Amino acid sequence: MQVTETLNEGLKRAYQMMLTAQELDDKVNAKLAEAQPEIEMKGFRKGKVPMPLLKKQFGQRLLGEAMQEAIDEAMGAHFESTGDKPAAQPKIEMKNGEEWKEGDDVEVEMSYEALPEIPEVDLKSISLEKMVVKADDAGVEEALGNLAETAQDFKARRKGSKAKDGDQVVMDFVGKVDGEAFEGGSAEDFPLVLGSNQFIPGFEEQLVGVKAEEEKDVTVTFPEEYQAEHLAGKEAVFSCTIKEVKEPVAAEVNDELAQKFGAEDLDALKGQISERLEAEYAGAARALMKRALLDELDKMVSFELPPSLVEAEAGQIAHQLWHDDNPDVQGHDHGEIEPTDEHKTLAERRVRLGLLLAELGQKAEVEVTDAEMTQAIMNQARQYPGQEREFFEFVQQNAQMQQQMRAPIFEDKVIDYVFELAQVSEKEVAKADLEKALESLEDE
Repeated sequence: MQVTETLNEGLKRAYQMMLTAQELDDKVNAKLAEAQPEIEMKGFRKGKVPMPLLKKQFGQRLLGEAMQEAIDEAMGAHFESTGDKPAAQPKIEMKNGEEWKEGDDVEVEMSYEALPEIPEVDLKSISLEKMVVKADDAGVEEALGNLAETAQDFKARRKGSKAKDGDQVVMDFVGKVDGEAFEGGSAEDFPLVLGSNQFIPGFEEQLVGVKAEEEKDVTVTFPEEYQAEHLAGKEAVFSCTIKEVKEPVAAEVNDELAQKFGAEDLDALKGQISERLEAEYAGAARALMKRALLDELDKMVSFELPPSLVEAEAGQIAHQLWHDDNPDVQGHDHGEIEPTDEHKTLAERRVRLGLLLAELGQKAEVEVTDAEMTQAIMNQARQYPGQEREFFEFVQQNAQMQQQMRAPIFEDKVIDYVFELAQVSEKEVAKADLEKALESLEDE
């Protein structure tokens, strides 16, 4: 196939590829010859069907396949000889497609944007500061207090006290629709925390103010979409007998609390909390150091960017920020969102750093392992309780989804690789200093 360059401006490339009728015919004949030994046809022994008859029978349907193979081979040879790497899938257009007929040459135009040459970066010259925060007694005690609140218990209020939102009401109740008790609508000694939204809307609010030994009828209407169809949309009356009204109390911070959370005693729980806090601080410090690294890399490199990548990234940024400001609008149910100059500037930074990190990772032979991908899929699958297996299978069958999940893992591994080469100094700071630095990062 003859290939002629028609455009070479910046990163834009275009080529005209000519596949002669004879080359196409030879490819079809080669395919028929390859298949001939296995073809059976009435009146002929297996493998003995004459080529002219095979061509008449199957030649037409092999034309498209042969044409595509020839184009793919020409593209592969072109990229191997030029060293070009397309920024996206090349655009292929058959110039004489509407007029083409069997026996004509095939004229194809291939166009693409080439990835730029990425300049070398002296990673060892980069200086970074890593904030180190130690877990202090105040932080551990604050975390213990939060745990005690989550492990709260309830104690009986003084006799005659009215139930408040957040209190626990222990009661017997019988629910009736049209005067008839229904299955699942009754219970004894049922503990209900008011405000927990455990019952259907309107139920718990009507129990605010009740007292122990009081009887109260609660009238509610089941939602139209209620799972039990025979109750959906129906009005029900629950006759409630209040046995106790209890107020919430935080659990005591002692060995018993520690054992509730799987620790041997209080000291062991404090140790676990201290480790968890320092891991959280380290994660926040890494995020700050990563941002500082990306800022440094952005200053160190400059190269031409594929316009299509910048345009696509700017569009995604504009779309995401618009949805952040309009959270009630789902999907693409809105007009066109035009990227601003600010969006384009941010897009240029992201594309530039993305290409640089990809180049660094390739040269360092950074790879995402199957085990890392499996762990990432499992972590995300937990967001879909009861559908973990379906999510796992969906990802396995969706190459685009796999790439979306692989990309951040790859980037973090490249970042860690650069951290190892850069000059990193540690600075011990207070938790407040770390938090202030994070707030500054979020405000940018």
